[in-house]
Formats: sequence, structure tokens, C-alpha cells
Amino acid sequence: MNKDSCSSLDSLLADVRACRACAPHLPLGPRPIVRAGADARILIVGQAPGARVHASGIPWDDASGDRLRNWLGIDAATFHDESRFAIIPMGFCYPGRGNGGDKPPRRECAQLWLDSLLGKLPDIQLTLLIGQYAQRHFLGASQGFAD
Repeated sequence: MNKDSCSSLDSLLADVRACRACAPHLPLGPRPIVRAGADARILIVGQAPGARVHASGIPWDDASGDRLRNWLGIDAATFHDESRFAIIPMGFCYPGRGNGGDKPPRRECAQLWLDSLLGKLPDIQLTLLIGQYAQRHFLGASQGFAD
């Protein structure tokens, strides 16, 4: 990856982290959580950060992250190495609580930023879609299984 691509991604990530597009709808305020390096080869697309991740600012810094890293067979340092993993949720900020759990990710993030971010990650070789919102966005509506 050349230096221009890295600085361009860095600039885009700075813009994403400064985003306040849906601030009035976020109970804890905006705190976009996204990590990526221009050389990353694995992309993890999740739903939205939970309250604990919002507080820490570290993607997947909760029990679900522990479980994911265990499934992948990697430690936290490897998982958070931006030159290896890009972590881009469908919603970048904690959306708040709803009936029975967290609210769905807000749509603004994907609409405003997702295509631009993916365009800056040309070396991605594996994409893990975690959760129904990521799967629906990338794979479309479920068609069911053939008999």
C-alpha cells in the first residue's frame, strides 16, 4: 500500500470519527468506533458497538469480542492490529437500549461512510459478516434454503 492511500484512509477515518450526523438520536452521544489500516486483509463487519465498547472506545471490548477472538484463535493484540484487521460496524455509535436489548444500528453510518471506507481497503481477502444487519446489507434478504 502506498503512502497516499494510507493518508487518504487516515483522513477518511478522522472524518468518520468526527461524524455527528445522528447525534440527536444517540442516548450517550456520538462516539464512532471504527478501526482500519490500509494493509488490512481481514474485514469484520458487525452491527453496532454496545454500551461497554462505547465507554472504552475499543471495538469488540466485551464478552462477544472475547468469544469472537476465541473462535478465531487469536489474542486481543492480533485482533486489534489494524494492519491485519479492519473493524467496521454497520452503525459506528452505540444506538441505545430498546425492547429486550440494544436498538438496531442506525442507518446513517452505512449510507454516509461504508462505501468510501471499503474503497480504501483494497487488500481485504476475507470478510466476516457478524449479525443480521451486516448480513442483510452485504448479502441481501434471505432467500431460504433449497430443498
